[in-house]
Amino acid sequence: MSSPSPVAITKSPASGRASSFSTFLREPEKHALILSLLLFTVVLVFYSPITRNGFLNYDDDAYITSNPHIRAGLTWPTVKWAFTTYDAANYHPLTWLSHALDCQLFGVNAAAHHEGNVLLQAANAVLLFLLLRAATGFTWRSLFVAAVFALHPVNVESVAWAAERKNVLSMFFFLLALHAYVWYARRPAVRRYALIVFLFVLALLSKPQVITFPFLLFLLDYWPLGRWRTKSQEDETTSARSLPRLSMGWLFVEKIPLLLLSIASAIITMKAQRAGGAIQSLAQYSPLLRVETALIAYVRYLGKAFWPSNLVALYPHPTRLYSAWQIGAALLLLILITALVLRARDRRYLIVGWLWFLGSLVPMLGLVQVGAQAIADRYAYIPFIGLFVMMTRLVADWTETGSWRVRFACSPRGGESYANWLAIPAVTCLLLLGTLTRAQVRYWHDTQSFWERTLALTENNYIAHDTLGEYLAERGQTDEAAAHFSAALAIRPDDLPANLNLATLEANRGHLRSAIERYEFVASRAADPGLRAAAFGNLGTAYRELNEPARAKDCFEKALDIDPRRSMAMIGLGLIAQNNGDLPEAVRQYSHAMAIEPTDVGYLLLAQALQLEGHTEEAKAISERVARMAQNFAEAQATANALLSGK
Repeated sequence: MSSPSPVAITKSPASGRASSFSTFLREPEKHALILSLLLFTVVLVFYSPITRNGFLNYDDDAYITSNPHIRAGLTWPTVKWAFTTYDAANYHPLTWLSHALDCQLFGVNAAAHHEGNVLLQAANAVLLFLLLRAATGFTWRSLFVAAVFALHPVNVESVAWAAERKNVLSMFFFLLALHAYVWYARRPAVRRYALIVFLFVLALLSKPQVITFPFLLFLLDYWPLGRWRTKSQEDETTSARSLPRLSMGWLFVEKIPLLLLSIASAIITMKAQRAGGAIQSLAQYSPLLRVETALIAYVRYLGKAFWPSNLVALYPHPTRLYSAWQIGAALLLLILITALVLRARDRRYLIVGWLWFLGSLVPMLGLVQVGAQAIADRYAYIPFIGLFVMMTRLVADWTETGSWRVRFACSPRGGESYANWLAIPAVTCLLLLGTLTRAQVRYWHDTQSFWERTLALTENNYIAHDTLGEYLAERGQTDEAAAHFSAALAIRPDDLPANLNLATLEANRGHLRSAIERYEFVASRAADPGLRAAAFGNLGTAYRELNEPARAKDCFEKALDIDPRRSMAMIGLGLIAQNNGDLPEAVRQYSHAMAIEPTDVGYLLLAQALQLEGHTEEAKAISERVARMAQNFAEAQATANALLSGK
């Protein structure tokens, strides 16, 4: 009996494609590419409601909508201004240029500006994933950390707030600098180190939040890079086991250029914040209160990491010391966590993650208090990475030693790895975070609902009352605005913006003497140059309306000494000069004001002064241009006439 002929087995085309795709997935780099694209897409999906958000009156005006340099686009004068200004009490020229580029490409289009932030957030998530994967050798753990970073609702503030472009942009260069450091650590060379320095400088020029970068590199040297030369050479398994070990002294010397850059950035930042009046005095917040607030802040940040609810843009700084039990409980919790982390020193990622969280938060704790916030969600953007790494690695290690695990053939090294039974809860966690993030994005939709929700979720938030009141006053809702200013003063009687705004409302109602008292109060106490200049400018207007031109002129000149670009003070000086018959001076002041801030009313005043001076044709041309371009020419003409009559 003859043996049966062998049967040829032919794979179907579909089977071949499936086999090829499976092979594709098993290739580590292609596998990482697919996961990166997936992570990038997930960020775009969960942040998609951002395109329906507008600009707010919370820094968006200073950074974009009311900033003539930024609105002009990416011009050479804007570039020069960006590298020389301390506007907004900061020095971050690359951030200014990124906003200017958006205006150059899209104009003052809120959706486009927001989309730029989302793209940076997506890029940052991918960079974090690839960084952790390259440094540790683990794909799924690295992906989960990056996904939590991408979708954690505490990071919405850094993305959905247009003015917070500086946070996501600085993080972008920060992560690139960390990538460069891993590259350098594998084979040290001058050109590789130079790349680290270059990227670190770009990060600092975007926002100085990254000044702890050299300290964080020491942590990476300990784990996962394992570059420390210690008595025990038994390190955890990482992708960097073959890296050369160096002494602590050499590792410190290696960081000196970066430390010098951090020091220089800190000095420039302090100078910018002093120039902008952002640094609060010790009389306002005592050293003891600052230390107590810092301790409580650590605990509050931990709470937000694990229970991200009631997130708002502004958490007011307390004005009184905390109770003893609060300080004791906070200190005990921090000591306990630190002791547990040190006890589990064989799990080096716990020490690194905890010190990353504690250390990178130090510049934002308010020991040098800038602004009126106790904590801020945006300050957690870098520090929370340490917590995310700690918890992810701890759970992964725990489950890997258990019996509940499922095999997957997608290892970063081409072999087998294990995905445990927590895969489904992990995905559920990410979906929950993404849902919370999507809802939190809507909090930033518009100014009024933004501040109303802030007031609903915080106590004694006088700044929220101030800013909502300003928004309502601009829209003619003066009674509602006055109620918010009064509420702010009930919380804090020395609140300068509330005093200034309430004085303006009183002046508009004809209560000039009462308004002058408040203006003088603000002018004598304000550290912020813009606030002080506004107070003197408004004082000048009030005195001019009271027919006290000498006092008015003195106040306008003081306003211009503080802020040489305050156009309303120039208009005031022009009106005084015109009423005194000094037409050349009036024309000069009006012209200067219109070069800085063109307005219909200002051009009509200039036209009238030119007409009286005998420049009829020039005056006629200006008036005709205003008549063509003005939205309400009659109203502008009436306002100009009222100003000239002293009303």
